[in-house]
Amino acid sequence: MTGRAAPPPTEIGLQGSPRVSARWVEWLMGLPRGYVTDIPGLTRGQQLQILGNGVVPQQARAAFAALLDLEV
Repeated sequence: MTGRAAPPPTEIGLQGSPRVSARWVEWLMGLPRGYVTDIPGLTRGQQLQILGNGVVPQQARAAFAALLDLEV
């Protein structure tokens, strides 16, 4: 859907354990590469918070299309 390969879903954390990658979440949501992860000054936690509070654009488009078809 995005036209690019998925980045690795995990990365090695500060303690040496795997943790979810913000770049993978960004890709999973169908967002352009770097849409959140290339914003200067954001920590990984802030990136994940922004992504977690975000909207998947393809899903929002489908929801609006369905609402417009209701003719309420």
